[in-house]
Amino acid sequence: MSNKAKIDNLLRNQPEASEMIDLQKLLRYAESVAEIENVVAVVSDIRNDTSKIYSGRFGAVLGIKDYCHEDSIWEKPILDLMTETEREEKFLAELRFFSFLRHIPRNKRANYYLVSKLRVNTPPGESIDILHRMYYIYSEDSDTVCYALCLYGCRTFDFAGKSIIINTLTGTTEELTSEKDASILSKREQQILKLIDSGKTSAQIADMLSISKNTVSRHRQDILAKLQVKNSMEACKIAKAIGIL
Repeated sequence: MSNKAKIDNLLRNQPEASEMIDLQKLLRYAESVAEIENVVAVVSDIRNDTSKIYSGRFGAVLGIKDYCHEDSIWEKPILDLMTETEREEKFLAELRFFSFLRHIPRNKRANYYLVSKLRVNTPPGESIDILHRMYYIYSEDSDTVCYALCLYGCRTFDFAGKSIIINTLTGTTEELTSEKDASILSKREQQILKLIDSGKTSAQIADMLSISKNTVSRHRQDILAKLQVKNSMEACKIAKAIGIL
């Protein structure tokens, strides 16, 4: 399964949002940012699978100045400007960001956004570096991503690595790496989750690993807590999506 398919699956299979934020307010904000910062602003409506695009002046640079609507949460004309490898790296960063936020207290998730360095090919055939900023907009209970706001513009600053997470309140940054993916669960927890995914019961796992059933149960609860899910089926799905299972 591609990284795009993985993040798409996670976004579409979230819990039903309790209270949505004001979409019109978000659209007005995106339009203002596009005009003031000269960026392409994309607001994706996860539930309705549509996107509204405000091209800004940078839209002309990318050859998409008349691009304003998409019947998808994925901005195809922009993605088509990237190589397949570049697109997969972009989606991988979004997967890691989605996973990162699941480990953040609900009331603090809005403090973070993702920044990625991308390379695109403009219509004249010129390859340029751009900056992609992405914000997940949660429901009122901060449990479900309702919208995504993506901003594409000139690379105005540089940083180590390909993608980083920025805390808007503290200014701290965190690089997204495969090592961080693996560190979400301990080796023992990954081992147990693999056995759970294969259909083994707690009693069978305890016997195979020479540990008590209570220890297996404790590991199960720790896995659910770390992945911020309600059951083992969801845990397996999340772990597979981010590549640790």
